[in-house]
Amino acid sequence: MPRLPLFPLGTVLVPGAELPLQVFEPRYIAMLQDLVAGADQPDFGVVAIRHGHEVGADAARDLHEIGCVARVSGAAAVGDGRFLVLGEGRRRFHLDRVATEAGTAYLTGEVSWLGEETGDPAEAADLAESVRDALDAFARALGARELDWPDDPTELSYAVGTAASLGLTERQQLLAAPDTCARLRLGLRMVRRETALTQGLGLAPREAEHGWNPN
Repeated sequence: MPRLPLFPLGTVLVPGAELPLQVFEPRYIAMLQDLVAGADQPDFGVVAIRHGHEVGADAARDLHEIGCVARVSGAAAVGDGRFLVLGEGRRRFHLDRVATEAGTAYLTGEVSWLGEETGDPAEAADLAESVRDALDAFARALGARELDWPDDPTELSYAVGTAASLGLTERQQLLAAPDTCARLRLGLRMVRRETALTQGLGLAPREAEHGWNPN
């Protein structure tokens, strides 16, 4: 069964997204060193935290089961014991268990790879068009300019969470959806709800997550 170094975070990584990190805890510096020194493909698994914190002795071990592989695309030492790391979301996995016997300073997980199913291609195309329209309506409700959304339905399905400033729980639900059609249907409901709240109640959307995820 494949094993991955795990990086629990208070955010959700999806395939195709960039993940900037500021690494300073010794266990994650050790993980970075192990990846750079020993891996042809420096991959680690990002899993969102259900309860707890990203840092400290009592950092979370209650993790969501569906995560996303991040591949290190760049790393630089800052000079004060910190590293700036850029990762790229690759593929989804199911966290089967934490391998407590791995002997690493950081968490290591045994995982199963998840496929990337589309569902019915015609339905996916129709849903993608509806999601683009809904995102444009959401942008107008905020007084923001409309953007160019991905043409590919699968890419769009993963972009919804960030585009609509959804919270961790909902972004995790999108990540865990079984296929593109299911993810687009779920995302469409979420975006329409956010638009209705913004228009009807004058509620401001959640602020975008900070650009750097400290560990």
